[in-house]
Amino acid sequence: MNSLRIRPMRPDEISIAVNGATAEGWNPGLADDACFAAADPEGIFIGELNGALAATVSCVNYGASFALLHFYTVRKDLRGRGYGLRIWNAAIAHAGPRVIGLDGVVAQQQNYTKSGSSSLMPTSGSGLV
Repeated sequence: MNSLRIRPMRPDEISIAVNGATAEGWNPGLADDACFAAADPEGIFIGELNGALAATVSCVNYGASFALLHFYTVRKDLRGRGYGLRIWNAAIAHAGPRVIGLDGVVAQQQNYTKSGSSSLMPTSGSGLV
C-alpha cells in the first residue's frame, strides 16, 4: 500500500469535502463547510497519496461530549484498499471519548459496525460510501 498522508484540511480546502459529497449525490448543507470549520478547525481531514486527493472525512467535535462524522469519501479508483479505514480511524481518534453521531446510509451499516459503530441512525438523502 502506498503511503497515505492524513492531515487536517486547511480552511481553503474544506470545499473539497463538500464537493466530494455533492458528487456522490448527497446534499450537504449550504454552509456546512463554514460551520464545521468554525466549530472544530482540526476536524476535517484529507488523505493524500503522492500529493493527490485519496479520501476525506470530517469528525467535528462539539464540546467535550459530542462529535459528528460525515464527508467520508474515498476516490472511486482507490476503494477497497484500506485507505477509507485509515482515514476513518484518524477521524474516530480525533473525537476521543466523545459520543459520535454518524451521517451515513443504510447500505453501509455493515461497514460502520465493523469499524466500531454498534448502533446507527443513518440520515436519508446524504451519506457515506
